[in-house]
Amino acid sequence: MKIEHTLTILFEAPFWIGLFEEIVDNQMQVCKVTFGAEPTDQEVLEFVDKNWNQLKYSRPIETELRQSPKNPKRQMREARKQTKSTGIGTKSQQALRQQQEENKLERKTINRALKEKEKERKFELKQAKRKEKHKGH
Repeated sequence: MKIEHTLTILFEAPFWIGLFEEIVDNQMQVCKVTFGAEPTDQEVLEFVDKNWNQLKYSRPIETELRQSPKNPKRQMREARKQTKSTGIGTKSQQALRQQQEENKLERKTINRALKEKEKERKFELKQAKRKEKHKGH
């Protein structure tokens, strides 16, 4: 079992975001965290230490594992290339979009249930008021 974690911090106007990627056995999960102002290295480290267990990842998506090169010069080039590149990878975008859709559906069902309860409560109140009027006070 191979587990790979990456954190990418990038500017997505108007906020700085952190993109946590977790790959476990060819299954990638993504979590997006909004930092607001540009975080310092110390703030990022503290955030990871305190909130690592509370991150809510998206559902797993099938992906290929990247093999890290052994050559140190190649590793430096790859690191430089990753720091220069901007934006979120397409698989990460898909995972985030999927997570947003799931959250949206969940919110809709909860809101629908709350509206239904409120409607029912108002109806009961109205019925009680009508009964009260007919009692002949």
